Amino acid sequence: MNADAPGTLDLDKLFAARLHAVRARPYLATALFALHPVESPQVPTMAVDRHWRCYVSPSFVDRTPVEELAGVWVHEVSHLLRDHHGRSDRFAREHGLSGPGERLRMNIAADCEINDDVFGDGLVCPEGAVEPDSLGLPTGELMEEYLRRFRLGPNTLNLSWLDCGSGADGLGRPWDLGPDGAHGLSEQERDAVRFRVAQGINGRPGDAPKGWRRWAEEAFHPPLPWRELLGAAVRSAASDGGVGEDYSYGRPARRSAALPGVVLPSLRRRPPRVSVVIDTSGSVSDAELGSALLEVTAISRAVGGRRDLVTVLPCDAAAHMVHTLCRAEGIPLMGGGGTDLRTGFAKALRATPRPDVVVVLTDGQTPWPDTRPPCRTVVGLFPRQRTVRPWGESEGDDDYVPDSPPDWARVVHIGSTATV
Repeated sequence: MNADAPGTLDLDKLFAARLHAVRARPYLATALFALHPVESPQVPTMAVDRHWRCYVSPSFVDRTPVEELAGVWVHEVSHLLRDHHGRSDRFAREHGLSGPGERLRMNIAADCEINDDVFGDGLVCPEGAVEPDSLGLPTGELMEEYLRRFRLGPNTLNLSWLDCGSGADGLGRPWDLGPDGAHGLSEQERDAVRFRVAQGINGRPGDAPKGWRRWAEEAFHPPLPWRELLGAAVRSAASDGGVGEDYSYGRPARRSAALPGVVLPSLRRRPPRVSVVIDTSGSVSDAELGSALLEVTAISRAVGGRRDLVTVLPCDAAAHMVHTLCRAEGIPLMGGGGTDLRTGFAKALRATPRPDVVVVLTDGQTPWPDTRPPCRTVVGLFPRQRTVRPWGESEGDDDYVPDSPPDWARVVHIGSTATV
């Protein structure tokens, strides 16, 4: 198109900016070239839909330098790679949110997730870009975590113009071409793009910032049926009556008005605390231990993304050091001996404050507590074709069949769609 004609999109400038973005972020090249630009005067700047179309305002391209346009390219494709539209839809369903105001808040939270490591190193930050520190928020967190930290208010009034499209928050726009429109990618094509990008990041991890490395690791291990079941089991246990509830004087009960001079506490609900006991005995393989850490990530999301409320306790025949999940790059899973997860239960329940839910990830070859713990329990079982007792006098006895998890535990079979 002719850039001098009014209202037309300067594709030469736009593609030059994309090439600049590819040179600055080579690991995103597959995704950047997969985006199909669509001219749209309705879009404030640039926006994407879930079918990998990029809607572009001609006037925005005209007034924006190539270096800044390159950063916007990377910003928009980041929304799609990180599935912000799907995650926004799930968050809205789980929390009963609706309306464009909540979707704007999701767009802002998604921008905070990606913008703290998008710019710099060859990419210029565009004017008005949303960054966590501009809202008084910490860096390095996920969209869901930011959504719990802020609400729309005076400090977000200047962001009412923000619109990265349905690819950022899941809410359809008038300019969207929809699933049957031209130049959209199929679901299989979208998955292939994500896999290629993740493959490039994992192949040269030193070239990508921490946020992208975390995304690439999860892209290689997408949510599986049993992971969804495990998350659902944890959410169910965490939402049971009495979990996370306690009396507080921070907000007196309404009944205090009927009793002059007496202040009564009110029953308040706080986010549930979860302790994850991981079986590190010799009968659990390294691959299963790696899978266990991925399950821990799913568990933290199941309780609202509050990683500071999730602790991890490795245990074989003895309980080892308790690790907090918040900011942990790698949790050492020590062990390798026999199995007695009763020590793990005991140590988890001695913690202050005590957990509301205990999640146990094990192959099941362990004795279980004789009595029901004073909290909800979820057991994730690794698959076994045969059972061998790895402890005590009968070690190596192929005829030994360990006790099944007790009736008071919710059981999810990892690696299948079965649940108890």
